[in-house]
Amino acid sequence: MGLSPLDLLNITFRSLAKNPLRSGLTTLGVFMGVAAVSATLQVGNISRAMIAQELAKRGAPQASVYPKKDGGRTTQLKLEDMEFLRERLVGLRAISSFNWAGATPTVFQDKEFTPPMSPVSQDFLLTSGKALVSGRFFTAEDFASYRPVAVIDQLLAEQLFGGQNAVGKMIYTGNRPYIVVGVVTTTLDENAPPEGQLYITMSAYNALTGSRDIGSIQMRPDKLEDVEDLSHQAEELLQQRYPGQKFRFWNNVSDLLQQQQTLEMASQGLTVVGVIALLVGGVGIANIMIASVTERTAEIGLRRAVGATKQEIMLQFILEAALLSLLGGTVGLGVVHGLTVVVTDTFKLPYEFDTSIATLALGSALLVGVGAGLPPALRASQIDPVQALRSQ
Repeated sequence: MGLSPLDLLNITFRSLAKNPLRSGLTTLGVFMGVAAVSATLQVGNISRAMIAQELAKRGAPQASVYPKKDGGRTTQLKLEDMEFLRERLVGLRAISSFNWAGATPTVFQDKEFTPPMSPVSQDFLLTSGKALVSGRFFTAEDFASYRPVAVIDQLLAEQLFGGQNAVGKMIYTGNRPYIVVGVVTTTLDENAPPEGQLYITMSAYNALTGSRDIGSIQMRPDKLEDVEDLSHQAEELLQQRYPGQKFRFWNNVSDLLQQQQTLEMASQGLTVVGVIALLVGGVGIANIMIASVTERTAEIGLRRAVGATKQEIMLQFILEAALLSLLGGTVGLGVVHGLTVVVTDTFKLPYEFDTSIATLALGSALLVGVGAGLPPALRASQIDPVQALRSQ
């Protein structure tokens, strides 16, 4: 008659309690391994959250290209160049044009401010990553009909209208009337104070100036990591289109990419340390379990003599390894979580407990523990009861 699961667990707990030092050392090895793995994954998560948080302040990752002035004749970019790149760039999510019209006096009733005015193309909102707060952005009809409409950011809306709804109001910019059709978020720059922003359609601006130049082209990649590759692609294509003309490239995430690369390298190094620590813990479990089998040969022989099966003997030793692994892993997760909360609160870092990390760390600990305990468990199950009793 076999043992019930409760009886088997009871025997397992009693066996572990007989040698608390051995059990404690085994648990400590697993604890160190799980703590190292968990800390490594948390560092990676926090670093990615920090980059995402910083990117949210700057808008979407984007690269800009504009002609380089070298003293000679400079070829200015046109809308046709933007379409040329749109059809050929790989990994492109959105593309738009942007011009700089300079600081322009803007008046509403008795209030006057001088925000920078920027003519843009239709996909500017998607390329820049700005969110629409109220109203709408420019439509295809706005561009086709050269409508005198404007989109402003939240800061300029507050400056001109206070708490009033800005949408539908008429403002005068450069002594010309424009209807505000939308309000977008204000992009914060740590290196400069915000000054408000005014956007108009590229078609209306070109009609006023009599020029077809678009200033610069902005490109948003599908992935953050592809922003520099997108710049290289655009450079090759434009140089093929305009031989001899040089172009300048700029992106708003170069420093974030360097930080990401550094953090990824550090995370990889910590991952190696964590895996080694977990494997060392597994080796410790195997050694201690082998010693335990040797010490308990007579006990195993006696249990076999009174009816215990090979499977029950093997399962008992596997359960011992699994329980010690789970105990060490759980304590390791708890300690790392507590320390992470303290550090992130102190330095104001983004952090949320990730159940997937806990599952992965505990799963790894259980896998290593059971894997390390399996050979000694098999060895214990193969002990001959007669020889074990004679050796007592």
